[in-house]
Amino acid sequence: MKNFSLYSVLIIVSIGFLLTCNSAAGQQEISVDEKIGQMLMVGFKGFAITDTSHIVRDIQEYHTGGVILFDYDVPTSTANRNIESPEQVRVLNQRLQELADYPLFLAVDQEGGRVARLKPVRNFLNHVSAEYLGNLDNPDSTKFYANSMSEQLKDLGFNVNFAPVVDLNTNPDNPVIGKLERSFGEDPELVTRHAAIFLEEFEQNGVVGVLKHFPGHGSAWNDSHVGMADVTDTWDESELEPYQNLIGSGRQFAIMTAHVFNENLDPEFPATLSSAVQTNLLRNRLGFEGVLFSDDMQMDAIRSFYGLETAIKQAIYAGVDVLVFGNNSVYDPGIVPKAVEIIKSLLESGEITEERINRSYNRIMRLKNSLTDE
Repeated sequence: MKNFSLYSVLIIVSIGFLLTCNSAAGQQEISVDEKIGQMLMVGFKGFAITDTSHIVRDIQEYHTGGVILFDYDVPTSTANRNIESPEQVRVLNQRLQELADYPLFLAVDQEGGRVARLKPVRNFLNHVSAEYLGNLDNPDSTKFYANSMSEQLKDLGFNVNFAPVVDLNTNPDNPVIGKLERSFGEDPELVTRHAAIFLEEFEQNGVVGVLKHFPGHGSAWNDSHVGMADVTDTWDESELEPYQNLIGSGRQFAIMTAHVFNENLDPEFPATLSSAVQTNLLRNRLGFEGVLFSDDMQMDAIRSFYGLETAIKQAIYAGVDVLVFGNNSVYDPGIVPKAVEIIKSLLESGEITEERINRSYNRIMRLKNSLTDE
């Protein structure tokens, strides 16, 4: 009986060793194509998935790692996009996840106030603006709305929300921040305080909050959706404080880049394409180790000034982990195959290394694994 027990133990240990080896081998077999796909997030048209939709191809053939939904289709100026009702969105997100071999980042811009893809008119919950909460400056009120927002997002199947905005309201006439009431306020401590509450509520409900727009869009005089926003003469170091405070808080979150140009930080490239900003400043100086999303790579600030290849190359150089192609400034059903081809070409030419791709892939999968563990 003793010999049998020892033999059994040896068999069990051997099986465990083989399973461990096979698991490690499986991890090593992840292809470069799969890793590249995880670095892409794309938008598409449709309230439901059809066999002919490019999103099916993007996920299944190109391993696209994320999808972003919108309520309004800008190219056609209609509400015929992705979001019609709570039940429809719930089913759509479930279907999208079923298409993927890896868990998808399913994202939305639900800030509250005027930037809300989930609107009460379509039977979603009402969420007030950041400016309203900042002016009120009542932590309990902020917690109430943040909890309500995060619970709704979780119920609908979203796991990434491009919020909260931590831009300082240093220019109330800023057409894309101040005028839209997207900032909690001008004081970095007030912004930090309320953003931290949102991040805590998001995290408790399995939603990744994404701070935006690094290194700060609040002082701009123009809108990067329709042109380059130059903040060289208006940006201030205080705009980094909410990021610095929250990076040191221990909270889990991601960050989104800003399509702003600041000659004092980088005399050649806007922040999204700048390694001086995204690597030297954000990662090395501020110590951010999480996932970095680009702002929409099809916005005019990038598309009109740089070709697609240059934009992709520079964003990856800069340290961006997930390239976002919302397909809602312009609509290009072939954007994912084009992006994949460009990145593979950059790899083959040696302009981007596989080690660089691995760094982003590892950050992305670490965050996705934390979501599936919840």
